[in-house]
Amino acid sequence: MSTHAVWWLTLGLGLVVALIAVALLQIMYRKVRRIETGAEAIWETGKQVARNTATTWMLHQTTVRLDAFTDEALKHDAFLDDVLAESGGDG
Repeated sequence: MSTHAVWWLTLGLGLVVALIAVALLQIMYRKVRRIETGAEAIWETGKQVARNTATTWMLHQTTVRLDAFTDEALKHDAFLDDVLAESGGDG
């Protein structure tokens, strides 16, 4: 085999290796973009969840105040029942 043929063989093999490297890098790039898109979607969903649950710490205070409101409403109901009973009205 002549030196000229060896050079052409080497250039041909180099081209094949370069094409394979480009193909593998392209595959990896697509997968990275896909992962990046998925991570971005997860990040956005996480932010929405955080916004939707930002006030859940107030639920305990809401139940306390609702209990107080219910107690006060029952006092008013009992008072009105007493007033109606004293006045002879139907309750």
